[in-house]
Amino acid sequence: MSAIDTAMVLAAGLGTRMRPITDTLPKPLIKVGGKALMDWPLDEFAKAGVKRAVVNVHHLAPLVRNHVKHRFRPEILISDETEQLLETGGGILKALPMIGDAPFYAVNTDAFTVGASKPSPVALQDAFDDSVDVVLLLHPIKHTYGFDGAGDFFVEPDGRLRRRGSASAAPYVYAGMQIIRPHVFAGLKIEPFSMNRIWDPLIAKGRLRGVVQDGTWFHVGMPDAITATESILARMSGAKPGVVSGA
Repeated sequence: MSAIDTAMVLAAGLGTRMRPITDTLPKPLIKVGGKALMDWPLDEFAKAGVKRAVVNVHHLAPLVRNHVKHRFRPEILISDETEQLLETGGGILKALPMIGDAPFYAVNTDAFTVGASKPSPVALQDAFDDSVDVVLLLHPIKHTYGFDGAGDFFVEPDGRLRRRGSASAAPYVYAGMQIIRPHVFAGLKIEPFSMNRIWDPLIAKGRLRGVVQDGTWFHVGMPDAITATESILARMSGAKPGVVSGA
């Protein structure tokens, strides 16, 4: 298939776990590793040939707008959610007129990976084919920092996913980036909803797969994760940065 040239960057959230920092600064603009969190995926998309990125805004929207207006690659379009925060699924659905009918990337803005053998967009596109409607980027939980959950998925040999369910733990965490076919939103109303409304039926149909990324994944979800991540990055200096976003 042709290269994916459009992305959705989810930058509208309130960042409540990052308070008090996010009382005055939106989480996507918090600097880690020398740049704003949202610039990790945007830079990686630019290198992968993505031509345009739709960025949704809500919390402290003028600051996000001002930050991205200085970017030239990829081209930035704004999806305004200032009247109502729509969560991940609703935010993507609202932005679809700007995204178009072709498969696209969607990414959160609170994590990234260093030392991966493939950039995240490339790893996803390599795993995307006609047999799937959504491909999720996953990371082994044992190679993560700043993540305090029990894991999200088990991965079958063919890449199909099973949720953790009642298990005490699962070996892989959703790493915050995916490829989506727009038609999976058909018939849905623009309202707040999570991507689980999309994923669960696709898991049942075998139309959702996962690709496991190597490298080391950093989830920057709380204030103390900023200092911890900076410290680890300093020790790992020289590793080639990639991009991934956590759930």
